[in-house]
Formats: sequence, C-alpha cells, structure tokens
Amino acid sequence: MPQQTVPHIESLRVKNYRALHNIELKQLKPLTAFLGANGSGKSTLFDVFAFLSECFTIGLRRACSKRGGLKELRTRGCDGPIEFALKYREKPKAPIITYHLSIGEDTEGPFVKTEWMQWRRGSRGKPFRFLNFREGRGTIVAGETPDETNEPINEQFYDPSFLAANMLGHLVRHPRVCALRRFITDWHLSRLSTDATRQASNYGPQKRLSVTGDNLFNVIQYLQERYPERLEKIISSLSNQVPRLEKVDTELTMSGRRLEIKDAPFEQPISAKFASDGTLKLLSYLTLFHVPEPPQLIGIEEPENYLHPRLLTGFVGACIEALMGSQFIITTHSPQFVNEFTAEEVWVLYRDEQGFAVCKRASDMLGINHLMEAGAKLGQLWREGFFEFGDPLTNAGGPKRELSAH
Repeated sequence: MPQQTVPHIESLRVKNYRALHNIELKQLKPLTAFLGANGSGKSTLFDVFAFLSECFTIGLRRACSKRGGLKELRTRGCDGPIEFALKYREKPKAPIITYHLSIGEDTEGPFVKTEWMQWRRGSRGKPFRFLNFREGRGTIVAGETPDETNEPINEQFYDPSFLAANMLGHLVRHPRVCALRRFITDWHLSRLSTDATRQASNYGPQKRLSVTGDNLFNVIQYLQERYPERLEKIISSLSNQVPRLEKVDTELTMSGRRLEIKDAPFEQPISAKFASDGTLKLLSYLTLFHVPEPPQLIGIEEPENYLHPRLLTGFVGACIEALMGSQFIITTHSPQFVNEFTAEEVWVLYRDEQGFAVCKRASDMLGINHLMEAGAKLGQLWREGFFEFGDPLTNAGGPKRELSAH
C-alpha cells in the first residue's frame, strides 16, 4: 500500500453523539470501511466527521442547528456533554497529536465546554498540553515545537461557542494548531448527487469537486486547461471500467458550460444529461481523487449505489492509488465491495440491547483471520453470518454462528 504523505487519523473516540454513546476506533487504516445493518450507526459515524468539519467552517452553533440542536444530537437518556477525541499524525513518524473537544449547552445555546491539544515528544516523553481551553478562556503555547520551556499565552473569546483551534489556527505563530485547522477544514464528506452533476454551469474553472458534485463540469474544465495529463488519466481509468467510453469534454453553450461524453462507436458525443448514473458517479469520484490537491480526508457513503458490482474492484483500486494524498472513510452494504478489503480495514457496527452503537474490527472477531488465511473472502463471511455481529433481522448484536475448530 502506498505510504501516505498527508495527515492521518489513527484513532477516534466519540461520546454521547446520537447512537454513539461511547465508541473508540483504534489503529485506523488509511483506507477504512464501515458496514452494518440499517440503523446500526454507520451514517451517524460518518456524520461525526461532517459535524467536526462544519464546527470549523460554519461554527459550532450552526453545525448543531443543522442537525436539530444539541438536544437532538445528544444520546437519548444522557445528560453529559458530547465529546470527541481525535488522535492523528501530521506526517509519517511524526508525534501523535490528540485533539479533544467537549460540547455543552446553556441558556444561550451550545458552547465549547473543554478543548485541548496535546502531544508527546519521543516514546518516553510525558504528554504536553499546548492548547487548553474551558468555556472560552484558556492558554496556548506558541512555536513549532511547543513544550514546557515556552511561556503559555492567556486568551479569552467573547463567545464561548468559538473553537480555540479554529480561531488560533489562523495565526502562523501556532503551527501545530494551524495544521489541525487546515486538516479538518480540508475534509470532503461526499453527498454526491448524480442529478447535480448533470446541471450546466455558468461558472469558470474550479480546482476541486463540491460535496454534491454540482461543479463537475467546472473541475473537468480546470483539468482540461491546466492539467490535461490528469484528465487523460481519469478518462483512461474510466474507459477501463465503462466499455466503449472514449472521451470526456466540456462545451460552452447558450445556457452555460456542459459536459459531453463520447462513446467509441459514435461520431457525436452526448450530453452528460443523458449519461448513466453509474458513469457520472464513477467520473465524479475519479475526478475527486485525481485533482492536483485532493482533500486530505475523503468520506463516501455507499459507493456501490448505481455501480455495477464488478466496477467496485476498480473503485477500490482507484482509492488505493489515491492514498498518497488522502485518507478514506467509506460506509457500505455491499458484500462484494467488502471482498476487496482486508480484515484490518473493516469495522462492523451493530446496536446493543440498550440501543447504543457498538463498533468492532473484523480482524478482532473470532475465527475471521483463520478463515481468510484459508482463502475465504471477507464479504462472503459477512453475508454467510460468520461475523460475530450484524444480523439485520435481530435487534441487538451478539455471536450468531458457532465456528468450527477446523
């Protein structure tokens, strides 16, 4: 697998976020898939990344309001704050940095209860908290390598809903906080709509695909004009998976710029308006992966929708090829898609008897590694009930099948 050169999330802990009462995902891989029955918590877990990103881009209160307010976000029956803890490396072999965010609510609305960042220099060094805030006031230690020898700076915000890492992450004297802010605001949590990709656009070239894909034409135009070799690579990859596809182009019309797709047997191209959903979806994903500066984290929900099952192999291959520049978080219902992953890359979600989501890595389940060493495919094992959890016809998870000692 390619060696990543971008920040990489190694673990995530979530408390009191909807069905995620208390989960921890450790040793996350650059390519990670989450699967489970309907209502198991996959979409909620996906939304954790979207919520954190929006806390930085549009603000905590707006991010909460979009989801019905903090009362709708907090786990049912729980009064405590919503908490997130993210452990990541800025680059390979760099120190692990922990970012912690705790959200409460008062009569004025949601606010940042606690927020801190810490790291440990060296394998035996003590953790040092270089950003430490509570309810809008706290301290930060400046510098490239903040430690105990630096004098902490006192800061206070007039609005306790402001995230310290977002506000102070604009200042170059805080490089570690700047790096976190750049990382989180760069996340792309896809809500791709094939209807949106068909729309003509009057805007000019754009560097990166939007979350809905409504600027696909503009990004293709950008690649045409600035990076034609990348567009050729996208078309080549798409042609390998969509029979007879020969060319992708943009054309300026009276109603705006439109995307055209040409099949080899025909002389004239057709408008993307009449292209298949699967072709447009695959083109959108490939475009997202191969722009010069792709998002550092890409989240995709159920990419198998509108794609022929045999195209899923090529999709995973495209993700692996793009791993140098991005970390991938993917949810899926497709056993054939899961066949393309290792047991260390797949996590299964289910609801326990209390209704809370539980998440377990496939490689930590009884017998899975031995069965795969014997030649079994991961998706087949899931479909045939060899996973410990995830029967969609039961209300709570638990062991479902006795595994043979052989």
